[in-house]
Amino acid sequence: MDIQHIKREAIAGVTTFFTMAYIVFVNPSILATPGTGMSFSGVLTATVLLSFLMTLFMGLYAKLPFAVAPGMGINAFFTFSLILGQQIPWPVALGMVFWAGVLFIIISVTPIRIVIANAIPKNIRIAAAAGIGIFLTFIGMKNAGLVVADPVTFVKLGAFDKPVVLSLIGLVISLWFLHRKNSLAFIAGILATTAIAAAMGMVSVPQQVFSPPDFESVLFKLDIWGALQLSLLPAMISIMFTDLFDSISTFVGVSHATGLVDENGQAKNLKEGLIVDAVATMGAGLAGTSSGTAFIESSAGIEMGGRTGLTSVFTALCFLPCLFVAPLVGMVPAYATAPVLILVGALMFKCVSELSLKNLEDVVPAFLVMVLIPLTFSITQGILWGFVTHVIMYYIAGRRREIPWMLHALAVISVGLLVLARS
Repeated sequence: MDIQHIKREAIAGVTTFFTMAYIVFVNPSILATPGTGMSFSGVLTATVLLSFLMTLFMGLYAKLPFAVAPGMGINAFFTFSLILGQQIPWPVALGMVFWAGVLFIIISVTPIRIVIANAIPKNIRIAAAAGIGIFLTFIGMKNAGLVVADPVTFVKLGAFDKPVVLSLIGLVISLWFLHRKNSLAFIAGILATTAIAAAMGMVSVPQQVFSPPDFESVLFKLDIWGALQLSLLPAMISIMFTDLFDSISTFVGVSHATGLVDENGQAKNLKEGLIVDAVATMGAGLAGTSSGTAFIESSAGIEMGGRTGLTSVFTALCFLPCLFVAPLVGMVPAYATAPVLILVGALMFKCVSELSLKNLEDVVPAFLVMVLIPLTFSITQGILWGFVTHVIMYYIAGRRREIPWMLHALAVISVGLLVLARS
């Protein structure tokens, strides 16, 4: 391996880090939302620890230039649907993430992963991504103060106060950088908004910048056995399916877009990559955060020449210093990270252009998936109703022969899980 190759992989790894470093700020701000009971510093440590270990694992085991971190969307589901919505104690919710990872590992190491992946209609996969995007955007607007609760209309436009103005400034700054394909887009918006807020006296500057990692608050605090309740099974399976969709979409989509494919035109080392993602989900429960997954932002590093696991090794090393900056990250207000949620949601929503909208039997399931995820604050509801309505609509349209046996099985399981969730 020559020096030029190492230099190219290092540049690619650092580029990937900067495109996704926002997760260090955003994930703790979501999971430590008031009411969850989770420690900000603990979640920050868990986020960085998981990102470092699993990205390193991706590089050394799967030998792929993909970075791994707690996934956007699933972290919002974990916080607002499971903990705040269903009032599930956070240690139990972490136990659910752990068991979802165990299920994901079982699927990843057996041929069933291909059967399930091939059985899930493309429209449902796309609609789920778009629905999660809307979900994230809504949470971002709520955190910014752009929308607030209303007893009559449910939601309404919020007051045009200082936090809203600063969020909009951060949004414009990030958009300006995004338009120029700058890897610092999200970080720039967060830092600029926080700096302006600090100058206006709206946030307190910490007395110290550095602090030791918090290995006490959430690490290994999951309730493994408390998560084994029938009523929690639908959400647990939903976490697993969401991770599976996200992983396959990221690996296949990015690999084909960047030419990272084998001689048969298939995504390189897909099985190994999925195993890493599955371990990242299980490991997230142990570390004290929501599910880990490969980040689509890895494509930025791949575009910069990253082609091997060495890229991921360099990305992983970039995360390590973040373990010691909890006070600095803690001063970032929710309205400073809100633009990231809005923009990530918008980027996820772009995929709707790939939806097949010609036939009613394709439109209805996709539409229900897309609207139920944000309206019920539950990825579970969107996915389960999508499976059920797809099968029903295809029977009505006389296209039952086009339904794979696995999709029949998923629909039956979905009905059972929907009934179980309401029992």
